[in-house]
Amino acid sequence: MKFLDLFAGIGGFRLGMERAGHECVGFCEIDQFARKSYKAIHNTEGELEFHDITRVTDESVRGIGRVDVVCGGFPCQAFSIAGKRAGFE
Repeated sequence: MKFLDLFAGIGGFRLGMERAGHECVGFCEIDQFARKSYKAIHNTEGELEFHDITRVTDESVRGIGRVDVVCGGFPCQAFSIAGKRAGFE
């Protein structure tokens, strides 16, 4: 299956999807440091790259071709050292 990786972070969803045999056709991540890590970890050549989710349009996604699955990463700041590590409180 082909998938689109939104709110990608450094690519946790992508890692699992690729290990399951699926193909990433594009990704979206607004944080420049996470995006730089994502691109260093994963081969993104030939994929659409979006930075701001508010600029992802139906037309731009249709330009990719067939997309079977859209993944969306859950923000981890509440749980990681990127935030206060207070969870949902």
